[in-house]
Amino acid sequence: MTLDKHWMPFTANKNFKAAPRMIQSAEGMYWTCDQGQSILDMTAGLWCTNLGHSRTQVAEAIFRSAQTLDYAPSFNFGHSDSFVLAERLAHLCPGDLNRAFFTTSGSEAVDTALKIAMSYQVARGKAGKKMIISRELAYHGVNLGGTAVGGIPVNTRNYSRWASVDLLPHTLDIERNAFSRGLPEFGIERAEVLQQLVELHGAENIAAVIVEPISGAGGVIIPPEGYLQRLREICDEHDILLIFDEVVCAFGRVGSFTAAQEFNVTPDMMTMAKGLTSGTVPMGAVMVDDKIYNTIVDASEGIEFFHGYTYSAHPLACAAALACLDIYEKENLFTRAQNGVGKYLEQVLHRLKDLPGIIDIRNYGLLGAVQFEAQDNDIPMGSQVFAKAWENGLMIRGAGDSIIVSPPLILEESHIDEFSEKIWQSIKSI
Repeated sequence: MTLDKHWMPFTANKNFKAAPRMIQSAEGMYWTCDQGQSILDMTAGLWCTNLGHSRTQVAEAIFRSAQTLDYAPSFNFGHSDSFVLAERLAHLCPGDLNRAFFTTSGSEAVDTALKIAMSYQVARGKAGKKMIISRELAYHGVNLGGTAVGGIPVNTRNYSRWASVDLLPHTLDIERNAFSRGLPEFGIERAEVLQQLVELHGAENIAAVIVEPISGAGGVIIPPEGYLQRLREICDEHDILLIFDEVVCAFGRVGSFTAAQEFNVTPDMMTMAKGLTSGTVPMGAVMVDDKIYNTIVDASEGIEFFHGYTYSAHPLACAAALACLDIYEKENLFTRAQNGVGKYLEQVLHRLKDLPGIIDIRNYGLLGAVQFEAQDNDIPMGSQVFAKAWENGLMIRGAGDSIIVSPPLILEESHIDEFSEKIWQSIKSI
């Protein structure tokens, strides 16, 4: 086997191929690499394997579907699992988010939500409302729509913003909120910038605001107390849709089924993916408020929304998602992050404060970040710690000068103790 033919995503390809990290198998909380070393997964893969790895019940559901219905077109045809899944998701979601549009990724879910927002405005006679307001340090996937509303410069600078977009300031305020546990105290006033952007651009031109309730790839940036509620109020005041990108947060990551429920703020649309199938089969969804669906569908005859994907509501993905929902509910995983394991992870993370060079630690539920002082070095501290951690049998995520953890929801205190030992060893060795 050669490595040179595969152009790997979000990877320093030359570096990887000089020193590859190859994963051979996975079970529960652990990967096994090609050298036979066991690696503790403290990132749930890419924020997605919430149920841990290689769950037999999910694998069997996928296998049964592959044997009986390996594929079904979703344009003008249907299969029962997609309707059952949509009904179950609607039951779990807050408010009137009762309509599910299925995609094959979070990136596709974001682009779909943006198109739904614009289609809704057209359907009600407000075609001028096309601008999208996003936020600095936001990650909304890598398709053209998500890239256009993204707020991480390295992800957007080569592609320009094809859509009319403006950005809210991010809410990371280390000077006032360093080492916060849970919601930071300060920063609600940053929501008022939305009011200023409305006055600048005109509410008649703004279709929607899209935010991650907790910014993931931007560095686990947790909203200040009252911030999301204030965004909701301003959107309501000016007839602007509010979209929550819950690709990372949904399915129990923050201690409730969604961050919307955890923070008691109901958006008009919600994107989800990752935990929907616990990473087993690619799938995403947009949960849409009844008023939006009804407005678009009632506005025309025939095809009401010219959008969709070859693999929308793929039978194998629906089977996986239904099996995952069964496990989430049976094992009470949607709320597990509220319990002792979430608090124990918080304690262990904040003990790292005693190490030199750490300027912030922040966490909520089973999400956490440790931020280091910027170094006079071409390699950010996040990347350095990530590499050392892998050598020590630990998978974390490096993001600039931060490291991030987002473990599977099944972790136990013993796994957190193992993480503690290995992360201390990794940081101190640099």
